[in-house]
Amino acid sequence: MAKSILPPYAVCAFRLSYIMHLSILKPVLLVITLLALVACASPKPAVDFDAILTAEDIEPERAALLIVRPSDGKTWSHGGARLDSRFVAASTSKIPHSFIALENGYVTGPDMVFTWDGTERWASSWNQDQTMRQAYARSAVWVFQDIARTLGPAVMGDGLRDFDYGNHDIGGPDDLTTYWLSGPLKISAREQVAFLTKLHNETFPLKPQTYAVGKAIMKAAGEANRYAKTGWYYSETAQDIGWYVGWQEYPTPDGVGVYVFAFNMDMDDRDADPPKRMRAVDSALTALRQSEQ
Repeated sequence: MAKSILPPYAVCAFRLSYIMHLSILKPVLLVITLLALVACASPKPAVDFDAILTAEDIEPERAALLIVRPSDGKTWSHGGARLDSRFVAASTSKIPHSFIALENGYVTGPDMVFTWDGTERWASSWNQDQTMRQAYARSAVWVFQDIARTLGPAVMGDGLRDFDYGNHDIGGPDDLTTYWLSGPLKISAREQVAFLTKLHNETFPLKPQTYAVGKAIMKAAGEANRYAKTGWYYSETAQDIGWYVGWQEYPTPDGVGVYVFAFNMDMDDRDADPPKRMRAVDSALTALRQSEQ
């Protein structure tokens, strides 16, 4: 069936004139028709990110959220100048980290195993052998430190520069295994979205296998069509920052749509605040989908 080329308000007006012609002697039906026209022509309400963040017990002025639909460039945002403020990348940098390791042949697949060295670390889930997929999901720092040491500063630094990832600064030799944890690597929400959009669209000059395996590693367990990573800049001397970045795919009449997102927030309560990152993004994406339907 051919699609109408008329804008929605024109379609509504045509329907109204037709119904009025049929119901000129039926005032009640005419009133109903007028009400229907108003509903048809009314714009859909904007998503209230302030309300969403407040509902998750997040102070809106201490957070930033950017969502972009790559297919048409439509953007939804909250946070003003904070969208362009750079923060330590923390574990969100495990996304480029993983793709650099894949492209350079050190990681061969999502099920490649890294053997635990027996050192007890603070997260119990780290104290065992890890597949690459598990290490990414668990943010097992020692695995990514092994990758950085093995590939070296030239490969890691060049990879981040090629991705135009934030300030792509890995510091000096002593920073090689910590540059994403405590700096100097920093990135803004807007830069995260720009990087992730190119990654999703596969516009970087990477091997097809790198994209296929990298996205398999990124896919969030238990989340339908979500490719994402949390991050937590943990500091005893500065403000803790929580991150959640990635993209969400969703079905459309023409195929698959995508929202690319980046969220960061100040975190004060190290027990209560971390789960709010994903909940806030989940709520925002749900509200956005509902507003678009």
